[in-house]
Amino acid sequence: MVVMKHYLWDYDEKELEKTERGRIFILERMINYGPGKGEKINLALVKKYWDKFDLFPIRKRLLELLIWGKYRSSLKHNKSFWLK
Repeated sequence: MVVMKHYLWDYDEKELEKTERGRIFILERMINYGPGKGEKINLALVKKYWDKFDLFPIRKRLLELLIWGKYRSSLKHNKSFWLK
């Protein structure tokens, strides 16, 4: 029986693990969609590759606050949602 990880439904994990870019992509997917059952996200790897991730904006801000205790990035607002 093949166990499919829900955050990698459209990619072959063994192929991705062969390159650094692929490993970063797997980690990014784990952060955005949640790790599989019984899996944990390695904090040291998250810190190492933080600037290379393409994360959901609100999730990125929350994780910055939880990991470093402060915001490292600026939140870009869509002007159509803000009143002047």
